[in-house]
Amino acid sequence: MSRATQAFLDMLAAERGAAPNTLAAYRRDLDGAEDVLGDLATAPRAAIAQLAGEWAGLAPASVARKASALRQFFGFAMDEGWRTDDPSGALPNPRTRRPLPKVLSREAVDTLLERAELEAGSGAPKAIRQLALLEMLYGSGLRATELVRLPLTSVPRDTPLITVIGKGGQARMVPVSDRARAALSAWLKVRPDDGAGGVPNRYLFPSRGGKPLSRVRLFQMLKELAVRADLDPAGISPHVLRHAFATHLLEGGVDLRMLQTLLGHADIATTQIYTHVDAARLVELVNLRHPLAARPASD
Repeated sequence: MSRATQAFLDMLAAERGAAPNTLAAYRRDLDGAEDVLGDLATAPRAAIAQLAGEWAGLAPASVARKASALRQFFGFAMDEGWRTDDPSGALPNPRTRRPLPKVLSREAVDTLLERAELEAGSGAPKAIRQLALLEMLYGSGLRATELVRLPLTSVPRDTPLITVIGKGGQARMVPVSDRARAALSAWLKVRPDDGAGGVPNRYLFPSRGGKPLSRVRLFQMLKELAVRADLDPAGISPHVLRHAFATHLLEGGVDLRMLQTLLGHADIATTQIYTHVDAARLVELVNLRHPLAARPASD
């Protein structure tokens, strides 16, 4: 990786508070471009235009992501005086259609919660932790990374709110339901204070080594729980539960701006996708429940 590219990544981390996963994605995309073009700070526009051929066969969303990374880099290179031109116009600009998020029905969520509650009733610490994680995912709409990285000090004492550090290092206050607070209280009674080697556990949901529970393990736990609850594991994930939180609140009449705040979206355009989900559900209900739905369509 060139010094210019590394400087760009350092800027993203320092000035924009980019998360490690975001930085890793940028690094992969920029590394791939450098394999073709060499130093991006000096690559000629004609060579940059050839990337469209290199990316042929990729999904439009993948091409759009790679092009976005390069556009941001070229803007940074101009600000730093490494380039006098902006070759971004030579990059492909595919039209992408953002897919609607998968939505879990309220009945499926209830089934998942009932199974988790049943297992937590055994008193096993892992089962109690599992219920607390599930209640926080669905009850507060947290991202997987936000949830697993919650510090122990974030547990609400005298208030039903919890401070969450989201994307870009932005903090927001998120409500914690009575159900989630009860599940957290039960978890704190059995949560290990120390990890391997006697190192104090700083995180609310620590792993054995004292580090936060991994997102991969959280993903696996939900899949396994879904199987035991006789639900299709392909439709269950931390992100799907976050989508369920948003969609069910919107159906219940929550204001879109309030939902934006709860989800930690920087742009309300990101939140507006849930209005499309709600509209799709309404169309489905009309087609299914309307008295004319059973009548054949006229030619």
